[in-house]
Amino acid sequence: MPSAIPRRTLLTAGTTAAAAVGLAPTADAAGGAEGGRAVPFTLVAQVLDGGEQVTAVEVEASRQGGLVTGELPVSTFSVHARGTNPLTGVVAFDVDRTITAASVDRRGRITLELEHGEGVQGASTLDYIGDVGRNVQLDLQYTLTLEEPLPTHGHGAPTITSCVQGDLVDAEVDAFTSHVSASGTNYRLFSPPQRSRSSPRPLVVWLHGGGEGGFADTGGDYYDNETQLRANRGALGVTTDPAQDLFGGAYVLAPQCPSAWMLDGPAFEPLIDEILEEVAAEHPIDRDRIHMTGASNGGYMTLKMVVENPGAFASATPICGVVQERGDSPGPLVPDDELAAITTPSWLIASADDATVDPQANTVHAHELIPGSILSLYDTVTWDGVDYSGHFSWIYAARNDPSHQGTSLWEWMAAQSL
Repeated sequence: MPSAIPRRTLLTAGTTAAAAVGLAPTADAAGGAEGGRAVPFTLVAQVLDGGEQVTAVEVEASRQGGLVTGELPVSTFSVHARGTNPLTGVVAFDVDRTITAASVDRRGRITLELEHGEGVQGASTLDYIGDVGRNVQLDLQYTLTLEEPLPTHGHGAPTITSCVQGDLVDAEVDAFTSHVSASGTNYRLFSPPQRSRSSPRPLVVWLHGGGEGGFADTGGDYYDNETQLRANRGALGVTTDPAQDLFGGAYVLAPQCPSAWMLDGPAFEPLIDEILEEVAAEHPIDRDRIHMTGASNGGYMTLKMVVENPGAFASATPICGVVQERGDSPGPLVPDDELAAITTPSWLIASADDATVDPQANTVHAHELIPGSILSLYDTVTWDGVDYSGHFSWIYAARNDPSHQGTSLWEWMAAQSL
């Protein structure tokens, strides 16, 4: 049996952007073996319906040797999380995270599963700055404290004396590659499995909402090329196996606006066109099967793209988009005559309780004018028993919930072609 050891804090320093400098290894204060060493740990994240959260911590203890595999008591470790907005310096949270399960695998990796879900404090990787209406990635500092002895085989096994915080890892987000267009516009691209690239493949374009753009309109230079993936599952839904099976393997493109699409749609349209040309030049894209979709600001931009490029896209799926005037706009952002002239097959989605964008004046109005369009108007936004803001109707699209005459949204999209 291992000797008892005192409670030991393993790390206090770290950010999501780069590996942190850990504490120097020390001898076991309770008389354990010398030779303990610092080991790295990873923050494992997942984009949930309400945004990305850290759902687990993985400690790479494989070099320690001698650890007994299997479940650990959740009381073995404690985890503390501190998130700081890098632009404002404001601490968004400074809390203990609840460990729901702990285990050691055969490679000596210790996994600490963390409580997560809508409303769980300290789980998020993003902070929303209300004054400018943008999300930013938090600087995350996680502290691991060893509260009880780790079960080991025999005597003299090296102890974990300190840890070094490493990267934030999100398998779905990390499946996208990062790019910048020739004119400087950020975008992320998901490529289907290699076996699906033997012939031209469809391309699904996700246009994010206003909260996921850069800060160019505020005079700031924050432009991370990541929040358009981390804030919601809009782009990620189509990368899942069920979606990829329906599309027969599809590329997924997520451009990031330098500010917000609605501020100057006519100016941003050429930037998206440029990205489309770059992607099509480098990958086997079927130009007859390019699908435009987006939410809120991106719902507006989806309609703007099909208006400015008649006959260029196989389908359009604007979600809680804006067509009427907003703020200082002198008139409708997408005039009635332009809506009535759209020939691109369109499926519009919104929730009747959307308090951010009036669904009747925008989504329903557009549906009444776009010839042959489909409308999915939900009463509320509720998923897995959680009630979300009525503006979050993109959750339904990302989960392939909308259905029309027995056909799901992704089935309908996959069937569309010029």
